[in-house]
Amino acid sequence: MSADVPFPVYKVLLKEDRLGERVAAAEAALHDCHLCGRDCGIDRTERAGPCRIQDKIYVASFGPHFGEENPLRGLCGSGTIFFAGCNLHCIYCQNYDISQRVTGSVTPPQALASMMLNLQEQGCHNINLVSPTHVASHIVPGLALAIQAGLEIPIVYNTGGYDAPQALALMGGLVDIYMPDMKYADPDVGRRFSAAPDYPAVNRAAVREMHQQVGDLILDEHGVARRGLLVRHLVLPNGLAGAAEIVRFLAEEISPDTYVNIMRQYRPAYEAWECESLDRRITVAEYQAAVQAAKDAGLYRFDRR
Repeated sequence: MSADVPFPVYKVLLKEDRLGERVAAAEAALHDCHLCGRDCGIDRTERAGPCRIQDKIYVASFGPHFGEENPLRGLCGSGTIFFAGCNLHCIYCQNYDISQRVTGSVTPPQALASMMLNLQEQGCHNINLVSPTHVASHIVPGLALAIQAGLEIPIVYNTGGYDAPQALALMGGLVDIYMPDMKYADPDVGRRFSAAPDYPAVNRAAVREMHQQVGDLILDEHGVARRGLLVRHLVLPNGLAGAAEIVRFLAEEISPDTYVNIMRQYRPAYEAWECESLDRRITVAEYQAAVQAAKDAGLYRFDRR
């Protein structure tokens, strides 16, 4: 880690007394929402956006999680906070009961800060914000309160990857570890399965910005992530996700040192049973082909589970 990069990164904003500026920017963004690729421009203090969330956030659950990538879970778990709603509408979402519905508890900033501090007290290695894009404006005030109250562990931004510059500007200097999905290489596939034909373009621009902010993934002496980019790619049946093109982009346009989790756990869920091309699990051969494509592209840092 570079000597001029403190850990966690948000200590800079705390030291320079700039957290208030970031909270003000978050409030302004809520009145003119361009946080994601939907680019809706909605004043969410007046009505909900396509994400179904208005001016309050709903936390579906929070607690130590041991099913995340090895560098995140370590021995003591990743401190996950699951937000309800989503800026994507994936027809195969395995968390559709959370993402496609407004569920959970209304969580004001002070309560969100208390959750973060509670997870730190439990020994979690990080605060893992799950599906944060559409509520980035809501998260910042709670995160600022937690930092001021003594939060000291890394912040993980665990996103579907459909993030616009407004969201990443709010999170820059607050987030230590970006963990985006890279779901699709083909715009038509993004349209069919997530109602997002511009997903590949928005996603690639977001990953570039994330890497610009935090660089390649850095692990401590125990193999626990401290800072950097970790990319997830879920292999879909019939090669629909476009793994070969995505890993080539990562190796050639981001970094050959990119840490990647090529995920094999696709199963038909939500509305996927109604889609002939998604109504089965992936085969061993399909998964192996995606891993081999990553190796052929020059990537070598993979999650081992």
